Order: sequence, then C-alpha cells, then structure tokens
Amino acid sequence: MSDNKTIKKDYPMDKIRNIGIIAHIDAGKTTTTESILYYTGKTHKIGEVHTGDTQMDWMAQERERGITITSAATTCFWKDHRINIIDTPGHVDFTAEVERSLRVLDGAVVVFDGKMGVEPQSETVWRQANKYHVPRICFINKINQIGGDFYKSFDSIKEKLSEKASPIYLPIGFEKEIHGNVDLIKMKAFTYSEIKQDDMVEEEIPEDMLEKSKVYRQKLIDCVAEYDDEILEKFLSDQEISEEELYRCVRKATLSGKFFPVLGGDGRGIPTKYVLDSVVNFLPSPHDVANVVATKISSGETYTLKETEDEPFAALAFKIQTDPYVGRLTYIRVYSGKLSSGSYVLNSSRDKKERVARILLMHANHREEIKEIKAGEIGAVIGLSETKTGNTLCDDSNRILLESITFAEPVIGIVIEPKTKGDRDKLGEVIKRYLEEDPTLKVITDIETGETVLYGMGELHLEIIVDRMRREFNVEVNTGKPQVAYRESVKRTVNVENKYIRQSGGRGQYGHVVIKMEPLERGKGVEFVDKIIGGAIPKEYIPGVEKGIKEAVESGGLAGYPVTDIRVTLFDGSFHEVDSSEMAFKMSAIGAFREAQTKAGAYLLEPIMSLEVITPEEFMGDIIGNIASKRGKIEKTQIEGKATAIRAKVPLAEMFGYATELRGLTQGRASFTMEPSHYEEVPSQITEAIIKGKS
Repeated sequence: MSDNKTIKKDYPMDKIRNIGIIAHIDAGKTTTTESILYYTGKTHKIGEVHTGDTQMDWMAQERERGITITSAATTCFWKDHRINIIDTPGHVDFTAEVERSLRVLDGAVVVFDGKMGVEPQSETVWRQANKYHVPRICFINKINQIGGDFYKSFDSIKEKLSEKASPIYLPIGFEKEIHGNVDLIKMKAFTYSEIKQDDMVEEEIPEDMLEKSKVYRQKLIDCVAEYDDEILEKFLSDQEISEEELYRCVRKATLSGKFFPVLGGDGRGIPTKYVLDSVVNFLPSPHDVANVVATKISSGETYTLKETEDEPFAALAFKIQTDPYVGRLTYIRVYSGKLSSGSYVLNSSRDKKERVARILLMHANHREEIKEIKAGEIGAVIGLSETKTGNTLCDDSNRILLESITFAEPVIGIVIEPKTKGDRDKLGEVIKRYLEEDPTLKVITDIETGETVLYGMGELHLEIIVDRMRREFNVEVNTGKPQVAYRESVKRTVNVENKYIRQSGGRGQYGHVVIKMEPLERGKGVEFVDKIIGGAIPKEYIPGVEKGIKEAVESGGLAGYPVTDIRVTLFDGSFHEVDSSEMAFKMSAIGAFREAQTKAGAYLLEPIMSLEVITPEEFMGDIIGNIASKRGKIEKTQIEGKATAIRAKVPLAEMFGYATELRGLTQGRASFTMEPSHYEEVPSQITEAIIKGKS
C-alpha cells in the first residue's frame, strides 16, 4: 500500500488523476470511495453509510439520511500515482454538485447498482459527463448481492447510454458465489476467498469461463481497435494482439471519451483494487486532456492553455464553502502556472484583485495546509472574499477568461419567515452565505406581500437548507407550503414606445425609448440588444435602459413571475439635454417592457418533471391512471426484472405529496425518482386560477 499519511506535492503531471465518482442515488458511490481510501492506506477501516461513520459524508444531514448532499474532495495514492477524488451526490436535488465537479475533473468512475442497472439519475450524470467531454470507466457495483447481475446491468449500459462500452473484467461466479474476476486484457483469473481481504490470487481462467472470456475479449478488441492504427492492422489480418498493445489501445479509446471500459464487483471490498488499477491505467492525466480554452480579455482571441507550471497562472473557482473553523473556502482547479500562499491573483470575471491567505488540500472536511498549488491540481483557498462559483482566477499580466459553469434554474420555492427578531437580524446574512455556496438557490422578496421565497431544486434541497440554518447558525424559520417556480413569456413580436417625463419645479426627468420585444425558443433566457444608431440615445444612458429591462424581467406583468425566453431590442428613442438621466431611461424601459409584455400575448410557463416509477406489475394500471389525472404524459413502460418501470412527463404543480400518494396506491411497494425536464405553457384555465390566487 502507498504511504498516505503525508500528502506528496511533487508528482509529475502524468502521474496525477483528477476523477469524480458519479452515480444514481444509493448505487454505492460513497461506499466505493471509502473502500478506495482503505485500500490505498488513507484510512484504517471502510466507513459504512448506514452506520454514519464514512469519511466523505461528513455533514450531520448526510449521516442522518444516509445520502451524499455536498461533493467532498480527497487525495490518495496508488501504484506511484496521485489520485484526487471528488465524491458527488446522487440525489437529483443536488445535481449542481455534480455539474461543477465534472467541469473541473479529467475523468470519472460511473457507479451502477448491479441490481438495477442504469437508473434515471445514471442517465443524468452521464449526460453531464458528455457535456464536459469527461472520459469514464463504468463500475457495476453490488453484483454479489441477491438480484445483482453483471450482464443485465451491462446490457442496460449498452442500451441506454452507449453502444461503445465493453467489459475489461468478467465476474467469476454469480451473486453470493462471486469470488473473483477474469482480466480480459491479461487473460488471467484473479480470485479471493473473502470480499474484504487484502490479496488476490492469480490463476488460470476457469475452464467453464474460458470460451466466454475469449468471446468478450474479442468484443473488446472490436470496440477499441479503430483507435490505434497498428492494432487495427493486426486485428484486420487476424494477428495476435499482446497484453501491452491492448492496454495501450484501451487507454487511447477511453481517452477519446467515446469508449467506456466496464468492470464489476462489490464496492465494499477487494474488487475496488480493479477500480484503482483501471483509474491509473485508463483514465487521463491533466496532460492527456490539455484542451482547456481561454479567451484573452483584451482582444477576444481564444487559445488552448498549456497545462504546465511554467505558464502564467490560470484557475477556475468551482465551489464556495463556508467552513466553521477557517471561514470561506474557495475550491479551485489550477489549469496552468502555480499559486503560492500570500500572493495576489486577479479575478478576471469580476475585475477584482484578491490576496490568497492560505492554500489547503482537503480530505472531506479535514484540511492540510500547503505552500503552493500547481497546474493539474485541485485545492481550496482562503482569503478570496469576492470570488464566486465559475469565476476565473489569473495573473494580472495575463488577463484571460475560462469557460464558466451553467446551472439549472430552481423549480420549487417555500416561503420562509424568521421566528424571532433575533432570527430576523441574522437571516439575511445566512441566506447570503448559502447563495454564495449554492448557485441553484435563489431568493425573491414579493414586493406586494413582503414574503421572502427561497427557491431550490426540490423539496429535499430546501429542507436541507432550512435544517442547516438551524444547526449551523441557530436561525429558526417558519416555512410555508412549497410553491412552483412559474415563468412568464410572450407569443408575438411587438414594438412599443414609452416616455418617462416628470417635472417638479427644478430639473425634471426625461427618458424616451422605443423597443422591440420578441419570443425566443424555449430555454434561451433573456437577451438585451442595443441597436441605437446616430446617437438617438447617448451611450451613457444605455446602461440605464438595460437595468430597467433586467429589473422588469424579475417580476412579469401577468402574475408577477420572472419573464424568460424573450429578446428585447432597443432601437430608437430621444433625450433631453438637461432633464435626461440614467434613472429616467431606466424608468422608461420598465414602462415600455410592461406595455410590450401585455401586447405581445403574455402567458405562463410551468416546470415539467421527468418521472420514473418502479412498481410491481399488478399496480401498473392504477399508477398510469393516476399520472394521467395529473396532466401527465406516459412516455414508456418497460419490464425490468420482476418490476415495471413507468416513465412520464408530469407538471411539478401536480406532484406535491406524491410519495404518500404512491405508497397508498401500491401498499408501499413502489418507488419513484423525479427531476426537472423543461418548461411548458400552462393551460389557460389553470393560468386564470393562478393569477386569481396571486391577486
């Protein structure tokens, strides 16, 4: 085993692996990570989720619920390689943690429950990894448990995720009888007598598996040969391919991001060593994925960063966390150069200079202070008070921007109100901290009612935040019923003119704008375009117009919800030499926006959820009928083992309390998962009821 007591800082970049552990909830990510830490010598025992003694799930809420809520980083060593790991949540409410982790990681281990195969959140994290071009290996976990089946789970990967997946190990035995693996590259068997022992025995492939192993090895070669010309030539001429050649070829194919090695086992024991070997052998080092594009602020020119410590410093802040002992932590991935404690950096996203007080390497919530961090490494920085998630940090002499991180919009809200005056005094500051940490949280104050509405990705997400307020800051709040995060948009293109004129004795106020409002396709957000020519409105007043539009967008004229999927173009207007001001143009823009939205056919949008219900077949009819009564649309039903999977799209507004409803329909024998899918227009009769309820 490697010595993990002291973090080594001098690993060459080709010996570094930055990986994430990603999966559907309860597939076994955290347990697999705990096992990795044990077998690399980082810990002395394998922590168990159900007993609440894991290293990576350190929050009280995580240990109580047995789920991962926040991504946790750690470092370990295996076969002369340094492996930086981020263990991510599997619950859909915390998908932002996966999003920001994959943005800065070079590779990933996707964990699947061997009893379930590909599940809904498996598909979500797979799409997220595709978005950031992250090479992956697939680990089918729990295949030694009752109902575990490596081959069925592998088939579901091929069917639902990628045809370009192939096993590199095959399990020896079935369910509880599994006692080893066949290595299809070495064509050797590795067996063990106890799942939690330290050593495996190398031996010949069992006779009853030899033919199957040859078939799967050939399938593996079929998948990867095209990625290496030398191997392809040998393959086409039926020549023998050596172990070394096949290792090289599988690595090339995996690094392409289009081929995915598959292995199986139990994440609580010795099969984790196969995972570690595969991480080292097949997943990329920072050198292998040197495709990070930077944009020069001065010229707008783009270029590819060289991931070396000799280049100017560049890093991306991907996570903000409030630590009760050291304060505000900013997690960064360094892409080039190096950063020393005590130095100054430029936050080029916000054009602010900040001082780096200390640099830490993290093991979940434990910290080790270091003097510097180099290209290819991940760490946490203390002292960056202005930096937010997705901001670029760089040298002042080399001002660049890296691609930021985009997050899904929150879909559900709750009214929160402090219980006491003391709670009221603290609540604003506490919410500000959580908004810095979590980009999928939003807070809106209803001007008419004075209510504060906290929006998040789901009921569990909001429940956790309220619980954290109480535990971490002793702030008690009352909460209202969950609310849907509706949006407003428009159907037609209109031109509108508005003049804002006020005169009260002295200097007056004069602003005059002519705007065009037009609908955009779903998901495009809000665009503001300045097409003023000939100085009809002086340049110094244009920001006032833009501010007015942004303010008006936050509270639409139909029912007071944010407006989306529109473009507002400012193309004409006039000004007064004395009375015009930025504020007058802002007010004129707000008036023009309100009138335009009314004339353009304003309508409401509601969040639609992707729902999957796993149920015994005898309840299928009742569940389908129930979904239909909720304005849901059935997309697919599929038999999966002894259960049936029902996939549907259902409006979020109809899904509150569904867990209780489903238990009643199925005697507690069905389960469901739900995640945001898209927005759709609300039927007119329901829109009327919503507007009436708001008035």
